[in-house]
Amino acid sequence: MPRKLLAILGGLIVVAGIVASSALFTVHQTEQVLVLQFGEPKRVVKEPGLHVKLPFIQNLQRYELRVLDLDPPRQQVILVDQKRLDVDSYARFRITDPLLFYQSVGNEFGARQRLTAIINSSLRRALGNANLTDILSANRDAIITQMTSEVNASVERLGLQIVDVRVRRADYPEQTSQAIYNRMRSEREREAKEARAEGFELAQQIRADADRQRVVIIANAEREAQIVRGQGDADAINIYAEAFSRDQQFFSFYRSMEAYRDSLGQDGTTMVLSPNSDFMRFFNSMSGTATPR
Repeated sequence: MPRKLLAILGGLIVVAGIVASSALFTVHQTEQVLVLQFGEPKRVVKEPGLHVKLPFIQNLQRYELRVLDLDPPRQQVILVDQKRLDVDSYARFRITDPLLFYQSVGNEFGARQRLTAIINSSLRRALGNANLTDILSANRDAIITQMTSEVNASVERLGLQIVDVRVRRADYPEQTSQAIYNRMRSEREREAKEARAEGFELAQQIRADADRQRVVIIANAEREAQIVRGQGDADAINIYAEAFSRDQQFFSFYRSMEAYRDSLGQDGTTMVLSPNSDFMRFFNSMSGTATPR
């Protein structure tokens, strides 16, 4: 009898443990719990700690209480000036109403799909009324603020709240970027050709001016040289004339000696002259002098 009583008591303890494990649940501080009964929402539990539910009848749907990230795929947007941009955006959101969230999207996967469509639609509308200058200037914050407000207004019915929406990157499409690069390259090549042509023209002007200055300098130098030679010749003539006027006989003798030296040098020159020629008059004089003629 005691053995049967112990077995019954043990069975009751096991059953009680199973019932207690099914009736008790814990809520972490980073999550919120929706209690369901046969798929019908009954209550929302957000307070962390130990809680009780009906065993075997009610089940739990747990949702994150923390901020979640969303990284929508890159999409192409047409600006108001008809320029195309590949825009890469991201968003952060949280679940504010688990009951409404469960009724509208069910889980995070469905929520991310709905949010992606809403954010992309709002992004196209916001950037479709802006130009590239607005995106690259301080007006970008106003565009993002407007887009965040529109998205929040659209996701309230889903039990969600958008914390932040940002444009991570906005680039031209590959074809447009290549066309812009080719245009910029052509423009730089044109500017380089113009700079080379202007440099060549300037170099030609500098060379022509240098040649002109060279010709002028040489002409002035030759003119000054001719003037100096003329002055030198004039001075030499004056010196010779003065010397001749002082001693005509010595001057005649000196000039004849210079003529002898120049004509009767050591170059093997042979001269045939009459002994009575005027050129040899100083050789005909026995005394070494000759009577001027």
